[in-house]
Amino acid sequence: MNSQFTTIALIGKHKNPEIAVPLLNLAEYLTAKHYKVLLDHLTASQIGSDRYPALSLEEIGAQADLAVVMGGDGTMLNIARMLVSYDVPLIGINQGRLGFLTDLSVETMFETLDEMLAGKYTTERRMLLYAEIIRDGVSVFGSLAFNDVVLYRGMSSGMIEFEVKVNNEYVNTLRSDGLIVTTPTGSTAYALSSGGPILHPGLDLIALVPVCPHTLSNRPVVIGPDSSVEIQMHSSANVRINCDSHSCFDLEQTDNIIVRRFPKTVRLLHSVNHSYYRMLREKLGWSEFP
Repeated sequence: MNSQFTTIALIGKHKNPEIAVPLLNLAEYLTAKHYKVLLDHLTASQIGSDRYPALSLEEIGAQADLAVVMGGDGTMLNIARMLVSYDVPLIGINQGRLGFLTDLSVETMFETLDEMLAGKYTTERRMLLYAEIIRDGVSVFGSLAFNDVVLYRGMSSGMIEFEVKVNNEYVNTLRSDGLIVTTPTGSTAYALSSGGPILHPGLDLIALVPVCPHTLSNRPVVIGPDSSVEIQMHSSANVRINCDSHSCFDLEQTDNIIVRRFPKTVRLLHSVNHSYYRMLREKLGWSEFP
């Protein structure tokens, strides 16, 4: 073993029995090459193995040099939020559907990981957002988002109305089904299906994407990474906010939503032949010249 990584954590998609065999094969493979292998405790319990130390994600953050995440993009989003404060680099192996973040394949993971562990990889830093809800001058909710912060109309059949400010400057008042505040990572998720722009992940930018606005001239707006976005509710019946479709909160009429860039970044590792544009062509079905 000749690598800057000595302790490698393996984390699998929760409640997915299909990851058991490839993940255990990977653990055995790395152990044979004299790496110390850790499992997060949920992964260890679902694959039924006690051969490797089973730790909490916080313990993994403190001890691991590298985390390999096997699953889909949802799994990677969750693990990235949990480990971002520890600056543990992440490698994704795709066991999901699209795989924008988990770009290695199970079929070639041994060969690709061999090269990456030998130092043949590229590093990508990706920004996150932090959303906070202020109610009567008190913070009542806070959550990280790797993809997006989404304001949406819950079970209500009508549009919602809210005011948007950027850096304390009034932008507009929207009537729509909602608003997506997205990172470049999230620009290929819900924001894309709502007509938002694709932002290259190497950019530090934030996009504001209206969802089905009442006035068609309300278009997506791209703002700087250090901008503070404030959303003031005008109507709040059944309105909710969610972060990465993970953390949800019900809003009240006087609530202010503040969205800012989180000060720390996620460190993703890719193989040297990784191409963002090739991935877009493959995942989005874009055609190439014959």
